[in-house]
This record gives sequence, structure tokens and C-alpha cells, in this order.
Amino acid sequence: MTKILLVEDDKTIVATLSEFLVREGFAVKSANGQSAALALLDSEAFDLALLDISLADGNGFSLCSAIKASWNLPVIFLTASGDEYSTVAGFDLGADDYIPKPFRPRELVSRIKNVLRRTGGAAGSVVTIGNVQVDTVKGVATKHGQDLFLSALEYRLLLVFLNHRGTVLTRAQLLESIWDIAGEFVNDNTLTVYIKRLREKIEDDPQNPTIILTVRGLGYKVV
Repeated sequence: MTKILLVEDDKTIVATLSEFLVREGFAVKSANGQSAALALLDSEAFDLALLDISLADGNGFSLCSAIKASWNLPVIFLTASGDEYSTVAGFDLGADDYIPKPFRPRELVSRIKNVLRRTGGAAGSVVTIGNVQVDTVKGVATKHGQDLFLSALEYRLLLVFLNHRGTVLTRAQLLESIWDIAGEFVNDNTLTVYIKRLREKIEDDPQNPTIILTVRGLGYKVV
């Protein structure tokens, strides 16, 4: 799974953006300043960094230089500084993209995927569960090497399960996670239909599932 380091000192942006990225299939760790970010980089492996310029300590420019020098990660700047100097300075330091605030979250996801494709990042972007592999950068799920051709809502539902692997999810939690990308109103009955369709595509025996398990009286979980 693609792991992103988000360096931003605005708690509201961190909370909102982290939740959105997780729902899109990314793993996210955040830091509010340069020191905390460098500590995370020393202790964990990341596929890409999202940096604000103004931080609690240090700044995005110096952090970008440190990242490129020691870890060579792809870097995308997220900043309210949309002037030409800031943009040029960011690219001169090796930034891979530059997105001024406010930005559209889905555009950001597209930019992240494009940068990862260009840089060859996201080595850990393929998640395997049973005979199913999910490439969270390409947005493709395969079984025995064959594309499962999941619909947008089926894919989103699978990502929700994978992001909460081992955790029991209630039907209410699942509905909350998928309603906003559906082309139609998603109610409890619709959720049942989509879980059935997803099982038919990923399970060897949909009548006796081994991937998406029903926890009676509680909900579902992926082990």
C-alpha cells in the first residue's frame, strides 16, 4: 500500500486530507514540522511526501532538500504560496509537483498517482489478500493475474475493507465510507447487493467466503 508522509501544521487540513487519502487507498502519517517529519523518515519507509511550505518548525523548502538528499522520495508541495518565486524555488529544489491551496482532493489523488508513475515509486502499492492483488496506484484489482473489472463502488468498498483489515466494520460505517462516490443513493439494501457482487468476484466460493467474513450481529471484516 502506498505510504504518504503529510507535513502540514494546520490540524484541520491534516484531519480532512488524511481521512480522504485513507479512503482512497493510501496509508498516511503526518507531522507538523521539519523535526517530526525527519524523525518519521528515519524510522519508517514512505513512497511520497506532501509538504506545506510554512511549518511549525523549519520550512518546506529546507525539508524538501533534506528529503531529496537522504531519501530521494517524490515530493509534492501543497501551499497557499502561489507566487512564481515559490513555485520556481520548489522545482529548483527537486519538487515533483506543486499544488496551490485550495485544491480539489480528487485532483490531488490524480497528481499523486502521476508522480508515482513518473518516478517509479510506490513499491509497496500492491496489496495481496488470498488470490487477489490490489494495485492502489493503478486502481486495479486482479485474481490469478486476471482483471476483476470492479466498478468504482466495488473497488472503493474493497479499499475500505483493506484499510481496516482485521477490524469489524458495521454496515453504518461501510455506508458512510462509500456513499459519496455512488451514482445512486446507497442504502442498506444497496450495500448488501454490492457486498454480494464483490464476493462473487474475489471469493473462490462466494457462498462460503474466506476473505470478506460476516460477523453476525456486528458487520463484516477482512482477515
